[in-house]
Amino acid sequence: MSDKWVPRTSRPVIMGSRYMVSTGHYLASLAATRILDAGGNAVDAGVAAGLCLNVVQPDLTNIGGVAPICLYQADTGRVATISGLGHWPAGTDLDYFTRTGHIPVGLPRSVVPAAMGAWLTALERFGTMSLRAVAAPAVELAAEGFPVHAVMHDTMSEPKAVANLRRWPGNASVFLDAHGDPLPVGARCVQTDLAATLTRLGDADATGTTREAGIAAARDRFYRGDIAAELVRFSREGGGWLSEQDLAGFEPEVEDALSVDYRGARVYGCGPWCQGPVVLQTLGILAGYDLAALPLGGTDYYHVILEALKAAFADRDRYYGDPRFVPVPVEGLLSPEYAATRRAGIDLGAASPGMPAPGDAWAFNGTPEPEPSQWRFPTPAGGPSQPDTSYLCVVDSAGNAFSATPSDGVTGTPIVPGLGFIISSRGVQSWIDQRHPASIRPGKRPRLTPNPGLVVKPGEFVMPYGTPGADVQPQAMVQFLVAHLDHGLDPQAAVEVPRAATYSYPGTHDPHPYHAGLVRLEGRAGREVAAGLVAKGHRVESWPELTGVAGSVGAIRAEVDGRGYFGAADPRRVAYALGW
Repeated sequence: MSDKWVPRTSRPVIMGSRYMVSTGHYLASLAATRILDAGGNAVDAGVAAGLCLNVVQPDLTNIGGVAPICLYQADTGRVATISGLGHWPAGTDLDYFTRTGHIPVGLPRSVVPAAMGAWLTALERFGTMSLRAVAAPAVELAAEGFPVHAVMHDTMSEPKAVANLRRWPGNASVFLDAHGDPLPVGARCVQTDLAATLTRLGDADATGTTREAGIAAARDRFYRGDIAAELVRFSREGGGWLSEQDLAGFEPEVEDALSVDYRGARVYGCGPWCQGPVVLQTLGILAGYDLAALPLGGTDYYHVILEALKAAFADRDRYYGDPRFVPVPVEGLLSPEYAATRRAGIDLGAASPGMPAPGDAWAFNGTPEPEPSQWRFPTPAGGPSQPDTSYLCVVDSAGNAFSATPSDGVTGTPIVPGLGFIISSRGVQSWIDQRHPASIRPGKRPRLTPNPGLVVKPGEFVMPYGTPGADVQPQAMVQFLVAHLDHGLDPQAAVEVPRAATYSYPGTHDPHPYHAGLVRLEGRAGREVAAGLVAKGHRVESWPELTGVAGSVGAIRAEVDGRGYFGAADPRRVAYALGW
């Protein structure tokens, strides 16, 4: 029998003619298709999927966590972002962190919970359905339970995760068995309090005389009503600083996405309050190379991508932070002229031994730096890895696209009793050192790792894409785009190319580990490629053949000429694409 129909990948690219969904968990993907079949648009389905991820991936996401969003409006062509990131409480005690010397687990690292605010803002401004309708699948999954999957079990079985889950009764009662061990794979995980909270928000939504009024009522209940009061009380009792004013004053920012041209397409990302510009900067550097001429997955291919990433990560450490508190030369960082200077610093024959020096982006920004920087070049340091994130994207029949990277799990901070969710622990992505642009300050946002992306080639296609993976996120995203846009692989094949990642920069999570010269490479890349990278000066460690640490990219390429929708989901975790 002919094998011409056997896909070249571990799973086929999913094709459809009406819509497409790709999310970090198959049940969330299924929920999104239900909303689309009921007449919802990409935003309605995306919010439904995001809420479901908050239920079925509690180790990685939460309605009290973060949820940055990037979306495309087909009728206007606008690409906008919704920050979905909370700020440090106004009463944050900086001296506390100076005394402790680190950012500990628990409520002291809490910032304003933002994911629910982001979902509500997206739904109110760009959706068509009520909160109660789009939240219904999540309520069902929380109330009736879902089978524990392998990724969730593995994450919750890490020694530190187990210790934390046992430490907090609310977490233990939901995610540990009668013996105090993580629920086994296949066991039903029921989150009764979370279902009740989502129902309370749905009840508030139902009081509105219009769709928008209902969503506003749900927002008020979460950020100004009885739910807010419970959050503040729990925070204060546990040593946190969250106040009624912090919650009442929170509003996710909606702004135009940043973008760069790459291979005739426009690649969009979020602002420097997250690491989104790393992708855009890296692509700007890579635009000056003929990557299509390099063997895909070869030594030279990985070397030039890794060196471009290292240059962008150096700028991330030097410049990125909450632009409401620190000046960020975004125009300079994304300019082709500045990219050329960063490209000139790359040696195609030899790796930079550590993080390269950052460039002078202010010289290309059109304005001088407002005041001299206090930033200092980091020194190598060790530190633990952290659980990360999930991802989802949707494109509907009208061509609207939704891309989101929800995060914050239950292994690093306690669940609020009676509410079933956490207060975002994202403060762990700040710096205690006040000289750093992403330092802790009251009212300031941490520099976030989650950074959803979107690509538009006018007249040809729209493609939301993204991944979990902490500091590996922009690295997996860049490698996916190069495989797809430079080498012409279909989205699924581009997802499955073996990945490499550099760790030659200060990591985002406290204590900000920095491993000078270190590269990790999936085993499928082969020993010859690893040896070639070593010969160029990289310090190479092997990952397994396929590892979730390398990310879990999801993507949808929606053709605008009627040729359909092509969905990809990463086999490295439990992601799944579905379409019709």
